[in-house]
Formats: sequence, C-alpha cells, structure tokens
Amino acid sequence: MDDIDRAIINRIQSNFPITSKPYHTIAQELNISEKDVLNRIQNLKDNQIIRRIGANFVPEKMGYVSTLCAAHVPDHLLDSFADIVNQNKGVTHNYIRDNYYNVWFTIIAPSMDHIETFLHTITEQTSVHQILNLPATHVFKIKAQFNV
Repeated sequence: MDDIDRAIINRIQSNFPITSKPYHTIAQELNISEKDVLNRIQNLKDNQIIRRIGANFVPEKMGYVSTLCAAHVPDHLLDSFADIVNQNKGVTHNYIRDNYYNVWFTIIAPSMDHIETFLHTITEQTSVHQILNLPATHVFKIKAQFNV
C-alpha cells in the first residue's frame, strides 16, 4: 500500500462524493486517472484491506429498528451458526468474541417482531438457545474516521 492508496482510503471513508462519477471526482482531487482509482480500490478489496463500500443509514429515520445480539454458541457450531445468521440481509456485523457470549451480531429490520422471528428461526435451525436481544435504549453516534 502506497501513499495514493492511503489517500484513497482516507477520502472514501466519509463524505463520499455524491456525483454521477464519484471516482472521477476522487481522481481529480488526487491528480490521478479514474481508472487508476478504480483499479486501486479493486486491489484494496482483493487484498482484504477494504471489505465493502456502501452507505450507512440511520435505521430509525427510515422506519426500521436495529439491535445488538449476543449468543452463546458451542465451538463445533460456530461456522454453521454464522452462516445462518449471515443469510439475513439485515445483519450488518457478525463477529466472535472471547467471552461466554462468544458470537455478537447486529441486525436491522422493519420491526422488532421481525427481529424476534429471525432469532426464533436461528434457534430452531441451530439449537442455540442462549441468544440475547439487546436493543439500544439511547444511541451515541460517533464518526469513525481512521486516518491511514
């Protein structure tokens, strides 16, 4: 990764250009070609430095709800549990922690009833019964910008 890659990463984290040609805008700012920007971003994705590029929305402002879930999953079920959780398009994060509740994930859905149904389905499909539904009572939003 060179200085241009770092500049691209820093530029696309926040205030992504809302134009018909955002990568062209970034290219102009960095004094390189649009093709170079696109190739570099693809390379960063291929090397798993960038996972995805996409918008973040405030679920409540769009009429949705979100929640954090914590599950106690036996080691031998971790992969299958994660696969089933990840099948839901509303799951935004899913990760393992070194804790009794070792799998944590967040989900966005049209209602808490949808989330409860999803959690019930997970329990039926995996036999994992210890899943905590931890909806936020107050959101403290921070701007996560990492200067590379």
